[in-house]
Amino acid sequence: MSLGADHTVGEAAQLLFLRGLETVPVVDSAGSLQGLVSRDTLLQAYCQNLPADMPVREIMSQRFMVLDWEESIPNPEDWEFEAVVVFREGALAGVLDRHSAARIRAFYDRQRSDGIDAAIDAVFTPVLAVDKNGRITILNRHAAYMLDIDPSQALGKRVQQMISHPRILEHLLGEPPPGGQKIGLRGRSFIPYSAPVAWGNDEYIGRVLVLRDVSELEEMARETEYTRKLNQQLEAIIESSFDGLYLTDGQANTLLINRGFERIMGITEAECIGRNMAELVEEGVFSRSGTLQALERQETATITLVASTGKEALVTSTPIYDENGEVVLVVTNVRDITELNELQRMLEHVEGLREREMEAVIESSFDGLYITDGQANTLRLNQGFERIMGITKEQCVGRNMAELVEEGVFSRSGTLLALEKQEPVTITLVASTGKEALVTSTPIFDESGNIMLVVTNVRDITELNDLQRRLDHVEELRQLYETELQQLKLASSRRLVANSPQMRELLNLALRVAAVDSTVLVHGESGVGKELVAELIHSNSKRKDQPFIKINCGAIPETLLESELFGYEAGAFTGASKTGKIGLFELAAGGILFLDEIGELPLNLQVKLLRVLQDREIVRIGGGQPIKVDTRILAGTNRNLQEMVDLKQFRLDLYYRLNVIPIRVPPLRERKEDIPVLANHFLNIFCGKYAMTKRLDRKVMDFLVENLWPGNVRELENLIERLVVTSPGVLIGVEDLPAHFTNKVASGDCELVPLREAVEKTERELLQKAFRLCRSTYEVARVLDINQSTVVRKAAKYGIKSK
Repeated sequence: MSLGADHTVGEAAQLLFLRGLETVPVVDSAGSLQGLVSRDTLLQAYCQNLPADMPVREIMSQRFMVLDWEESIPNPEDWEFEAVVVFREGALAGVLDRHSAARIRAFYDRQRSDGIDAAIDAVFTPVLAVDKNGRITILNRHAAYMLDIDPSQALGKRVQQMISHPRILEHLLGEPPPGGQKIGLRGRSFIPYSAPVAWGNDEYIGRVLVLRDVSELEEMARETEYTRKLNQQLEAIIESSFDGLYLTDGQANTLLINRGFERIMGITEAECIGRNMAELVEEGVFSRSGTLQALERQETATITLVASTGKEALVTSTPIYDENGEVVLVVTNVRDITELNELQRMLEHVEGLREREMEAVIESSFDGLYITDGQANTLRLNQGFERIMGITKEQCVGRNMAELVEEGVFSRSGTLLALEKQEPVTITLVASTGKEALVTSTPIFDESGNIMLVVTNVRDITELNDLQRRLDHVEELRQLYETELQQLKLASSRRLVANSPQMRELLNLALRVAAVDSTVLVHGESGVGKELVAELIHSNSKRKDQPFIKINCGAIPETLLESELFGYEAGAFTGASKTGKIGLFELAAGGILFLDEIGELPLNLQVKLLRVLQDREIVRIGGGQPIKVDTRILAGTNRNLQEMVDLKQFRLDLYYRLNVIPIRVPPLRERKEDIPVLANHFLNIFCGKYAMTKRLDRKVMDFLVENLWPGNVRELENLIERLVVTSPGVLIGVEDLPAHFTNKVASGDCELVPLREAVEKTERELLQKAFRLCRSTYEVARVLDINQSTVVRKAAKYGIKSK
């Protein structure tokens, strides 16, 4: 919007006042800027009685500043001109007067201030600041969490009113203590950094405190020390190996050799460390390299080689990969075969040796030796082979190795592989006797390059493999004991008390499903402890450090339940908060939401819950944008959801979605073994709570065990509290029980054997009979359908020993 230089004062007044403008530019016919006309200019013209038809060029102002579109607006308080004219790419874009410029700068100042506050709040480091009067001016979200303070309540308050930590107060109100001592908050360690804040002419306006979290650094220091010790142990293991070990990186650069290698090959560490294997082969230090072959093939390679010292070795080079599949190390195991190769060279001239000398050489070897011709026909084997494999000469001599493998005398043959590959091979095999061996078959070539013999060296690994299997079995037992120990810890914890097989199985199932993210439906009568099972799953899951939120679907009115679960947007309904509200699904993001009494959920909300389980997203009330939520759902109910589905009171599709993993918590009457344990547990709690010392008479315990407990654990807990509070003596007797307990027992019942004694007697007799019939505790456990650890514990309790 602009005026021409020939427009009149009246036309300018119409344009400014009717259009509500403060200032307009005046341009010539070519569009070049000539000046400005403002409301103040027009008012001065009218005050001077200037005619309305006067051209605006007579009154226009030249007091303006020209800015490009990308330049910053100067501070309006410093202006010595009336307005700023803005150009964009050489064309007039607009005019800013002092008031408009002030409003724009104020807007951007507010945005920058809000951005700074948001940035400080987003920092994962506690930040606090006070003014010169000691009032809190900055308290970011992480500081509020660590100090357990509500920021909305703290800002503007004196720091002494909100914070009691003496070290933090010293940093904010006085001189910080010397030495940079650490501050501990919520189990973490922080290094404090504080400094005064000045403004303008160095006027003191407050102090700021930043707490740097060094917990992870301390943990890294501990891990570094642990790694150093492991490296020392690894070096000791490598040096203690009798075999030679040769280590290179993924580019075949030598990293480490042990003393065994130096002894076997006669090559020193100084000749190899830091040098590439290809260079060592080229110089003749080694005739060839298993390391280079392993890198080329990307798999384990076994070859023979000769060192410059004349020593010969069998080497097995194994590549070690990182998580990306790249070779980071090659570990080469080296065994001295100088003597064996010398024997093979002697066998090449076997026709020139006397039979007796040949036999003596072969039989003198402690290892097994098996010799065939170039067509795998067995020529001879020594006594060491017969001893190791349990196979006699009569079974093998004169027969072809392929025939022996086909008949099952050997599971496979190193001789056949050596003939096929035309090179030495090392494999493991099993004989028909069950003996296992590590064999190295080496082909012997004549002057024409044809294989005339295959000499197989045999070492017994049966005992080694038996030891490995026993080790695997021990590892299985360790894992079993670890699981049972975890269950025992849970069973003896403060809140979970379990002694019966049903509850132990339940705890075992809960521990298994805690490791996954499947939906779990916990069902059982009221008072059995469904909520404790849900807490157990949370505390043993990968989400244990995230929120665990519980809601009773039957305790909240239907009109409020939807907003509690899904939240609502600002102004979604009458009475809604102006800022909206986050629902429980969002609050539990990353953690677990336990929907107790799910059977009370209205049908219209069942549809929304089904959508959450299917799509993993919610929509707030009054909102249209889906919100992704990573929340695991656990549900609980004391109602029969299957019957509710049949009665059209519960959606079938939601039932299937919730019933992925059902866990039934049995009522107390079905697990009477837990009653004495629970009773004593609650007795200890309430005696401690009320500073009393009381105990239960044995007959009272019998009454408790015989009761049906319609209220389950909750009813038992309430009864024990009542007995502790109301019984007059230290010993709580039958007379202290409510009347309905004693009325249920017939007059002759007092002469019956207590249930505990009957149970123990039955257990003892069953175990004694099972130990007479079975050979091990594992067999007893299988016959009685209980855990082996339970058999061991019960046998120790009753003094029963296996035969």
